[in-house]
Amino acid sequence: MPNPKGNPQNFENQPSRDLTENVTFRATKEMKEEIQKQDNPAQFCRDAVQEKLDRNKGK
Repeated sequence: MPNPKGNPQNFENQPSRDLTENVTFRATKEMKEEIQKQDNPAQFCRDAVQEKLDRNKGK
């Protein structure tokens, strides 16, 4: 039986970056529902935050 939590080597993060920290934030019910509809909600959130951080660096 496969591990329900997955294997770290199967995650799409870069090998040099460990996902060791947690971030919690409040969202509207609609936002939460849309995020949960994504194929990989956690990666979707990481990508969205990283995209915004990269955009703000260029300012």
